Amino acid sequence: MSKVKVAAFSISLDGFGAGSGQDLKNPMGVRGHELHPWLFPTETFQKITGKSGGSVGVDNDFAAQSFENVGAWIMGRHMFGPIRGPWPDHSWKGWWGNKPPYHTPVFVLTHHPRPDLTMEGGTTFHFVTDGPEAALARAREAADGKDIRIGGGVSVLRQYLALKLIDEMHLAVSPVLLGEGEHIFGGLDLPMLGYAPSTTVSGEGAFHVIVRRMERTTNGEES
Repeated sequence: MSKVKVAAFSISLDGFGAGSGQDLKNPMGVRGHELHPWLFPTETFQKITGKSGGSVGVDNDFAAQSFENVGAWIMGRHMFGPIRGPWPDHSWKGWWGNKPPYHTPVFVLTHHPRPDLTMEGGTTFHFVTDGPEAALARAREAADGKDIRIGGGVSVLRQYLALKLIDEMHLAVSPVLLGEGEHIFGGLDLPMLGYAPSTTVSGEGAFHVIVRRMERTTNGEES
């Protein structure tokens, strides 16, 4: 059955999913790169960036699983790039060069329309201006029975959590304190929204937690 999932999403010990002050030099915000040392050395990351080699083990297993059975992605405009406001032109085509690592349709949430952008390797960016639920409906159709991955950033993940639309979330908790940035759970009551941790695994560079949304049966029990 198709799932809406978050996978390989790195957070700090103090709950930040990105640094502050994103710009061209800091795609993940200031110090945001410190959330991802568990991922960068893995064989999976090396492969998606066109390199060979890399580490194997628990961290790599989670990285590899994050790409399995994904038929469409959803991301926010800030994950697509640092440009704010109306698009000045169509020259910005993402952080990833001519061949992004998605290889599926990607639906970018934005307030400003832009034509579809087709890249090498099967990635097409579709810019959605009518909200997260509309983006999800389009992603479901495009995924054709496969899973939909919510890529980020933090604000997009929070929107889908608040709407109770995420089925499963893999968080990689990195041993770092950011102190400031974009907090992932502030103001969200996850138990009230129906979420509970189901699996915890220690990796080489991060602590991996799987959180799932629990369905309630007719008698009020969780399943």
